[in-house]
Amino acid sequence: MKFRIELEEAVSIMEENVQEIDETEDILLEKACGRVLYEDIYAPISNPPFDRSPLDGYALIAEDTKNASRDNPVTLKVIDEVFAGGYSEKVLNHKEAIRIMTGAKLPKGCDCVIKQEDTDEGMETVKIYEELKKHDNYCFMGEDVQKNTLLMKKGELLNYIHIGILSGMGYDKIKVKRKIKAALLVTGDEVCVPGKPLKEGKIYDSNMHVFSARLRELGIEVVKCEVLGDDYKVVGDKIKSVINEIDIVLTTGGVSVGKKDILHEALPYIGAEILYWKVNLKPGTPAMFSLYGGKPILSLSGNPFASLATFELLARPVLGKISGDMRINTKRVIAIMDSDFNKSSKVRRFIRGYYESGIVKLNNGKHSSGILSSMIGCNALIDIKQGTEKLKIGDTVNVILI
Repeated sequence: MKFRIELEEAVSIMEENVQEIDETEDILLEKACGRVLYEDIYAPISNPPFDRSPLDGYALIAEDTKNASRDNPVTLKVIDEVFAGGYSEKVLNHKEAIRIMTGAKLPKGCDCVIKQEDTDEGMETVKIYEELKKHDNYCFMGEDVQKNTLLMKKGELLNYIHIGILSGMGYDKIKVKRKIKAALLVTGDEVCVPGKPLKEGKIYDSNMHVFSARLRELGIEVVKCEVLGDDYKVVGDKIKSVINEIDIVLTTGGVSVGKKDILHEALPYIGAEILYWKVNLKPGTPAMFSLYGGKPILSLSGNPFASLATFELLARPVLGKISGDMRINTKRVIAIMDSDFNKSSKVRRFIRGYYESGIVKLNNGKHSSGILSSMIGCNALIDIKQGTEKLKIGDTVNVILI
């Protein structure tokens, strides 16, 4: 086991000891938003699949409208009427028109469409008040997408636009990467489940809900979510019982040096291999990483902000590696400080901030590891180097976006 290591080494150890899970599932298109596409998608048809009208009006031959105006209308014979979803079997000849609605297939022989506002909207004959050119108001087959066009590449994160395009191509199912499955275990005799009466000396759990929500935001499926006490055998047995159902176990609490920091007993009890304990950073120093049955176990501090910060710093990289989706990984940018931070940092420290357009400013709240409320309105962690005396307005800093 490695002890008190740097953040970068901790991430490297985790990434070296996990593998990408390259498994797929076929799911209904209606459930595919937010999922990672597993295969390249080529258009099986053109869209639109036929020449169509973009408006309500009359399909006709442009040459027949020469010199037409309201003072000098051209009169054409109406030989048919077509609605969206239907089509006409008739072929247009000169001096003829077919009344047509938006989205309807254009009849053979026509080369333009006049909008009904530029006619007298006649039924048997129609007066044309505007001169048209060939292909005016004419939507061509494949104007949106040509058949066999590469629409989407393997690895793309599907959003509502992708879903709409796939639906328009006739897909009802799609092949995606299987979601990573996680178990989330919260330890501590002091923790009370929300919804139950709060007894003397107890606190309501927030970690379970913070991390289950965060995991789902990142596209991870939480298959087990439970608050446990401080019995190392109970915790160890729970890990054993879920290990075959999941790809990663996340725990909070029980990793420091107190009498009830029971992960030090629970993990050896089940035969897990601890690869590192303690990372040189604040908050969240006593993070621990283990392997059991070939599955990773990442154990974080129970303090709300400490666990949240180390989740962003440690959990996201390992989840990115397992899922093969590097969008999950932490994202770093360079920013200019818009606030002073007057505390010295004897160890590497991460503090809350708000980043926008190259500028980062501090949250006005407290920066204690046990305070969660001051994360409201924050979207960044400011990375302060070990030995920094203070930060001043205008200083350049590294920032992790969350």
